[in-house]
Amino acid sequence: QLVGAMAQCRVESDTTTFNSAISACEKGGAWQGGLQFFGAMAQGKVELDTITFNAAISACEKGGKWLKALQLLRMMAQSGVEFDTITCSAAISACEKAAKWKRALEIFGLTTQSKLELNTIICSAVISACEKGGQW
Repeated sequence: QLVGAMAQCRVESDTTTFNSAISACEKGGAWQGGLQFFGAMAQGKVELDTITFNAAISACEKGGKWLKALQLLRMMAQSGVEFDTITCSAAISACEKAAKWKRALEIFGLTTQSKLELNTIICSAVISACEKGGQW
C-alpha cells in the first residue's frame, strides 16, 4: 500500500528511498514491513545494494527471524552484493538471539575469512550465542 502511495505522491522509488523505508521499519520493530519494501524493490527492478540487505537483515534480527536473516545473507552472496561488518554483525546477532551458536560461528568465520574488521558487537554476539547454546 505504501509503495502505491509513494507512486501517487510522485515520490521517487529509488534505492535510497527504499533503503530509508526498510531502515525505518527496522527501527520501528516492523520487520514484516521492511521485508515488504525489500520485495517491492526486487519486483520493481530497483537495485539492491549492501545497505538494502543490511537494513533487511537488521529488521529480521530485531524481529527474531534468524532464519530469514540467513536467507537474506545467502541471497546477498548469490546476487554478488558485497557484505560488510554491519551485514555480518546483524546476521550474527540474529543467530545469537535464537541461540544458534553454530550458525553464528559460521558467519564469524566468513567475517574473518573476508578480512573484515571485527568489532565489539560481532565478538560479543558470537560469545553470547555460544553461551546461550551451552558451548563453554
